[in-house]
Amino acid sequence: MASEVIPDRATAYGKRVRRRLTEETVIWLTTVGRDGTPQPNPVGFLWDGGDSVLTYSQTGARRLANIGRQPLVSLHFDSNGGDDIVILTGTAEILNDYPAVPGNPAWLEKYGQAIDARFGDAVTFGERFPVPVRIHLSRVRGM
Repeated sequence: MASEVIPDRATAYGKRVRRRLTEETVIWLTTVGRDGTPQPNPVGFLWDGGDSVLTYSQTGARRLANIGRQPLVSLHFDSNGGDDIVILTGTAEILNDYPAVPGNPAWLEKYGQAIDARFGDAVTFGERFPVPVRIHLSRVRGM
């Protein structure tokens, strides 16, 4: 899948961004609270290879209400001591008709072992985190 947002894979930065989107298991999703305060939360994610990222959320998570009020969000990885900064911005969309975790083979391939170790199985994880959220990426910055 081609990307219009992710830096060119021919560049060192583009390679690092792609590696992190592919290999990392946690990204920080920052929404904006009712009072305008940024609300960062670590989340699991799945990059589609193009210009979007998928995550699953708990039904009562404040981030869902925040997204409903203000869908513009940012995502970032830990900076590894300031040497590997990747910040993505985009628009979040709560998906109403999308497979739950047990029906998402790509998610299970990435997180299956961790889900089994922490939650017992994908069904239990899917019950706890049933709300799929897609972030449509619009910008990447960093160094």
